[in-house]
Amino acid sequence: MFRRVESFMLNLGGSRGSSIKLLSSAIARKAGFVTIGKYQLRTTSAMAYLIEDPKYRFLKELGLGKTNLGGFNGKWIGSGKPLVSICPANNKPIAEVSTVTLAEYNQMIEATTEAWNVFADLTAPQRGEIVRQIGEALREKKPQLGRLISLEMGKIVAEGEGEVQEYIDICDYAVGLSRMIEGKSFPSERPGHILLEQYNPLGAIGIISAFNFPVAVYGWNNAIAMVCGNTMTWKGAPSTPLCGVAVTKIVEKVLAANKLPGAVCSLVTGATNIGEAMAKDERLPLISFTGSCLAGQKVGKIVQERFGKSILELGGNNAIIVDETADLEMVVRAALFACVGTAGQRCTTTRRIMVHEKVIHFGLKRILSIWFCTELFFATTGPQRDQVYDTVVDRLSSAYGQVRIGDPLEAATLCGPLHNPQAVEMFLQSIKEAQEQGGEVIRGGKRVEREGNFVEPTIITNLKHDSPVVHKETFAPIVYIFKFSSFDNAIAWNNEVKQGLSSSVFTQDIGKVFKWIGPKGSDCGIVNVNIPTNGAEIGGAFGGNKHTGWGRESGSDSWKQYMRRSTCTINYTKQLPLAQGIKFE
Repeated sequence: MFRRVESFMLNLGGSRGSSIKLLSSAIARKAGFVTIGKYQLRTTSAMAYLIEDPKYRFLKELGLGKTNLGGFNGKWIGSGKPLVSICPANNKPIAEVSTVTLAEYNQMIEATTEAWNVFADLTAPQRGEIVRQIGEALREKKPQLGRLISLEMGKIVAEGEGEVQEYIDICDYAVGLSRMIEGKSFPSERPGHILLEQYNPLGAIGIISAFNFPVAVYGWNNAIAMVCGNTMTWKGAPSTPLCGVAVTKIVEKVLAANKLPGAVCSLVTGATNIGEAMAKDERLPLISFTGSCLAGQKVGKIVQERFGKSILELGGNNAIIVDETADLEMVVRAALFACVGTAGQRCTTTRRIMVHEKVIHFGLKRILSIWFCTELFFATTGPQRDQVYDTVVDRLSSAYGQVRIGDPLEAATLCGPLHNPQAVEMFLQSIKEAQEQGGEVIRGGKRVEREGNFVEPTIITNLKHDSPVVHKETFAPIVYIFKFSSFDNAIAWNNEVKQGLSSSVFTQDIGKVFKWIGPKGSDCGIVNVNIPTNGAEIGGAFGGNKHTGWGRESGSDSWKQYMRRSTCTINYTKQLPLAQGIKFE
């Protein structure tokens, strides 16, 4: 018996990069699918789900099953076509999640809007207590949820658990914020008057998150928006639907224990049609969108046309600048994780390194020695030796002596797979473009021949700083290395790309530090010194400028994004003077 599964395109589905098909024909064949026309058909008997393997029992500990409903608004629903979640480490199906129909989506928004009437009556500290309990519930399931992220997204388990910890941290932060949401008072020029600044919640908001951080980005929005008094509807990426279901089940229990409507935190699983519906929906005054620059541009335009608010967290083409005074040991340690971590699939991944010409020779050798003069092996298949470059120096950091590529659930693995086969193809296409534009692949540049979506971390030199491929964000572990002679030129190269997310300089020159963070320095939203471009903490506002979208989430005063601000002039006398000394008598 066959069931038809639509090959969804993820234009507004929360992915980063170009539109991609959820299931490729190669995966489909392995999973028991056959392609007929534009549809993929499967026999249920041909499907062997990883959730049935005792190795992945943590999935059931999260309340997941072989088939799962993908909509929640106080009750679990979802009568749309199912999404099959695929493990990027082996391209095998994990489990199935049903999508919601447009009719069910409308029910969700109605329920979320109604839930706001209850939730808004709580005081901010009371809402903070709910968020505190969510954080505690996440702590209890941190190992299982971290492993789910690794299994479904592909990042290593340490990063998966780190993502859950980030959600926990923002819950802790939000609890404190719930007692510090502030307005201001201003003196009035009119006797017996005072000016107050008042913040109130927006109501029901929409959150659309991406595959590369399937839990943490929702957490940033969820915790802060809740203490501000909002209810929300969340649409995760169609390729990581199990993360959305698992997190919502955790939140559901906390809301139920406090006798609150489940629709305070609704979930919708779907494809482009649901994302478009959210962007157009006037019942959602705010849409927080994380995804590619192209998709974000579409979402922002749709939301603006209805005069809604949007928080856009889009792509990044991030650079590290290494001047002649830099501590090179520190540079290499920082660059390794910034370039290779999450297999290059962070929006803050370092994609360009600019090294002063006085240190380019040693700096490049040092990076190569740590990245590639090691045993590169798959944690699941045993050792495989990588060729050693003639130019490699003998100074090798003991802490970074091995880079292991393999199963992200294995503790020893340092680099997992790309998220899907289409990402591998885009990786290979970028390598080809770089070579056609004059680049030299110093190391890597190939697909790893094994099951799953593994590629070699890649270093490319000899390109011009403004080469087209350099200015394109490739969501993969590719870094381009350049040399510069002038710090001003390096700043200009940093700023010449369209995105403006994260940037970093390594220097011991205090003058350059303040130039870098000043008005003629980096034009990014994140401007670091002697740390890499990735790994932002929750205490500061996270977001970027230019084509990155200008959105801000997480810490600092990002909470204001989730509020409407009013200026209130209060007259506590029986007189009625006009401002600016106007007489109207």
